[in-house]
Amino acid sequence: MKEESDIFPYIRERRLRSSKNIRELVAETSFKASNLMLPIFIISGEGKSQEIQSMPEIRRETSDIAVDNVGKALDLGIKSFLLFGIPDAKDELGTGAYDKNGVIPLAIRIIKKEYPEAVIAADVCLCEYTIHGHCGIVKGGIIDNDTTLPLLSEAALAYARAGADIVAPSSMMDGQVKAIRIALNEAGINDTLIMSYSSKFASALYGPFREAAGSRPTFGDRKTYQMDYRNGRQAIREIELDLREGADVVMVKPAMFYMDLISKAKDRFNIPIAAYSVSGEYSMIKGAAFNGWINENDVLMELVYSIKRAGADIIITYYSEKIAEILRSK
Repeated sequence: MKEESDIFPYIRERRLRSSKNIRELVAETSFKASNLMLPIFIISGEGKSQEIQSMPEIRRETSDIAVDNVGKALDLGIKSFLLFGIPDAKDELGTGAYDKNGVIPLAIRIIKKEYPEAVIAADVCLCEYTIHGHCGIVKGGIIDNDTTLPLLSEAALAYARAGADIVAPSSMMDGQVKAIRIALNEAGINDTLIMSYSSKFASALYGPFREAAGSRPTFGDRKTYQMDYRNGRQAIREIELDLREGADVVMVKPAMFYMDLISKAKDRFNIPIAAYSVSGEYSMIKGAAFNGWINENDVLMELVYSIKRAGADIIITYYSEKIAEILRSK
């Protein structure tokens, strides 16, 4: 038997990288457009499309325009969409979030009528609908967890009844998944998935989204309910709790700085993992590309393959359409 020192000269890993077709043959990570979920900002009315200054090329749009864009995305191989509602009026209780005739139920019905095959997920939170911009009901300057839960359940019911395939609670209220699962079951809605924002951090990367959704808090911050980015073990506990409460898919948000947690969650839990590449990630890449500092397409593919390699099954990104176009061109 030869010693390792004798074998070493014959081992050349670079042989596995010697041509494009060989690299494709041995690639460990595969990625398809159907792994993508496209976020869409929905506003009320008809024929309106509004620019989002901090997110170039992303717009707020009415349902009639959104449905056309869903059709174009489906043609690119994107199968799923995450809807965020921006109402005309807001109040202390975020009533627009659970209005059965609100902006999101209306959009779901319109999209599903035209494209029943589209997988529609609806974000379940109050922040876009409250005048204070927080994700729950405020009492005495504090976000009241338990008062918020029934309202999140009502919102999830409104979206599921409108035809949503997935409801996605993002408010980070303790017990939100259990409350929604019980409400759905009691209503006889047993097939709607819950995709929980289980590991959602109080990140500095949400700024552009808050402009898009008009959801910047008018006081304080969200650090009392969103997670501290220093805590990885706590993130895994949050995921485990949501699974016990009935979540079908769990999410890590943001993605770029939290791939260690995507990987740990995938190793520990045998369930689908979603990763949300958030607005700040989009805007950083877009801004650097605009200035010629990076190649946008190359960075995008490196990012999404890194997220997929970490263990994500679903990647939610505002770049979904561009990524799908790049995949198609290869």
